[in-house]
Amino acid sequence: MLDKIVIANRGEIALRILRACRELNIKTVAVHSSADRDLMHVRLADESVCIGPATPADSYLNMPAILSAAEITDAVAIHPGYGFLSENADFAERVEETGFIFIGPRPETIRLMGDKISAIKTMKEAGIPCVPGSDAALGDDMQANMKVARAIGYPIILKASGGGGGRGMRVVHAEAALPHAIGLTRREALAAFQNDAVYAEKFLEKPRHIEFQVMADGHGNVVHLGERDCSMQRRHQKVIEEAPAPGIDEETRARMGARCVEACRQINYRGAGTFEFLYQDGEFYFIEMNTRVQVEHPVTELITGIDIVKEQLLVAAGHQLSFSQQDISLRGHAIECRVNAEHPESFRPSPGKVIHFHTPGGPGIRVDSHLYDGYVVPPYYDSLIAKLCAHGGSRAAALARMSNALTEIVIEGIDTNLALHRILIHDAAFAAGGTDIHYLESKLA
Repeated sequence: MLDKIVIANRGEIALRILRACRELNIKTVAVHSSADRDLMHVRLADESVCIGPATPADSYLNMPAILSAAEITDAVAIHPGYGFLSENADFAERVEETGFIFIGPRPETIRLMGDKISAIKTMKEAGIPCVPGSDAALGDDMQANMKVARAIGYPIILKASGGGGGRGMRVVHAEAALPHAIGLTRREALAAFQNDAVYAEKFLEKPRHIEFQVMADGHGNVVHLGERDCSMQRRHQKVIEEAPAPGIDEETRARMGARCVEACRQINYRGAGTFEFLYQDGEFYFIEMNTRVQVEHPVTELITGIDIVKEQLLVAAGHQLSFSQQDISLRGHAIECRVNAEHPESFRPSPGKVIHFHTPGGPGIRVDSHLYDGYVVPPYYDSLIAKLCAHGGSRAAALARMSNALTEIVIEGIDTNLALHRILIHDAAFAAGGTDIHYLESKLA
């Protein structure tokens, strides 16, 4: 087993990793910025190291500082969580070259899947259905680009090849707007991802966002843990997730899960990963693979009983998966509401001091959060402050428990989006299941 690991992240995911480590008797090192000295996982870790000032570039994205922290504390591995450096192939490579274990896929796999164009090419070769598109980066010949767009058929969506997190995307409805849109998307992509390559795909009008969770041990054993529906989104950012996805039957789940498993085998995948699809008119279309643990992993854990973070740690230590596909059965239904420190209507970030934090309880309720009374939410990072999850024997039962939990949870001192969640959980279309990825934007408009 791993003796000691560095948790190279912050907030609720850092606390989540720490708890898994404690269950496995792994010592922990919490690296943190100067603004995060009072984070709960920093208080609970066996050791802590300040790696820089508040700005992410000087702390959580500072590779030399994180590696130095691992060296001076005699850690053997680094868990990147999600966000920050979790899908940075150069970081994974430096971790392994320095002699540490990177708790995640191999660097070459991260690099392959991190470039959306190469990922799509790889998935097509593996038999995974993809959205009709350019199949390569758009060039400087605008006439050629227009020809490609016409062949795809408007509307199209431009995407940054190195993009992620909902950034670097732009919908184009008419040919006249294409040249300007390509130029704008390229500039945004270069600024955000240091890669200005842009490709085009057919813009699906009313798709759902459905993703499959996989686990692989690097020894040839790969298992899928079913699917999640993450269609309730605002500006490409997920707001509510659930598992399993409403309306996906067992035959379809088995067929798509098997394709994801085979794709993992072909790329020699290791660790936790997620295949993301758009789903429309009964068809799946691959959009990207996340080579890390997902924010919404708790809903999969609730319906499968598998601790995904513990499995990450075991796989990194060289163990084979502790379960097979035959061991996986989906029990009941789970829903997750992402609670953000933001105004529920304007969505402006709302940093500040938490005067009072009360978590709900009862059967099937789970809260992943780093908040506590008196904690000050800093203004420098993502606004996610809690993940409220409800699990029940059916989707109706999970919705009822989530409704109760949303009436019980209390966060005072800062604005949150809890009011929005209380509206959405009783929304008739959401209650019916199967809303598309544009539904929430239309409702807010």
